[in-house]
Amino acid sequence: MIYEIRTYQIAPGSLAEVEKRFGDAYQYRKKYSELTAFLHTEVGPLNEIVHIWGYKDLADRARVRGEASKEANWPPKIQEFIRAMRSEIVVPFSFIPEPHPGKLGPVYELRYYTIKPGTLPDTAMSPILEPSTPRERACRLTWSNSVSRSSTGSRFV
Repeated sequence: MIYEIRTYQIAPGSLAEVEKRFGDAYQYRKKYSELTAFLHTEVGPLNEIVHIWGYKDLADRARVRGEASKEANWPPKIQEFIRAMRSEIVVPFSFIPEPHPGKLGPVYELRYYTIKPGTLPDTAMSPILEPSTPRERACRLTWSNSVSRSSTGSRFV
């Protein structure tokens, strides 16, 4: 399983319209693959939306994106609001369960760690990544791919 994290910096004051347009267009996109998460920032870099898509692998991502690109109503008509865009592909640690519909939130923390090259296997088993409170353990069970900024989820499955 891989996840694509797409982060868009948008024009100040445009969040409500961007979310509306994204939601309208998503009705046509979800038949190809469903969102894992759709968030906007509340703390940290403001005026950002983040959407996360899960795929089996890169070939599945290419297939789904190719099919969705033929959809007349996708992508959402938000280009006029976009100031910058970043797309990342991440692979979850093997001990992290796949996300499933849940009722957590409304605040989620996405967190990145920079580690020394060659230490990923040791880091993956490090206590720093282990949940320390019951709430963290509950969040970890629903989904735990962690970016050092808090986001409010308008849709989290």
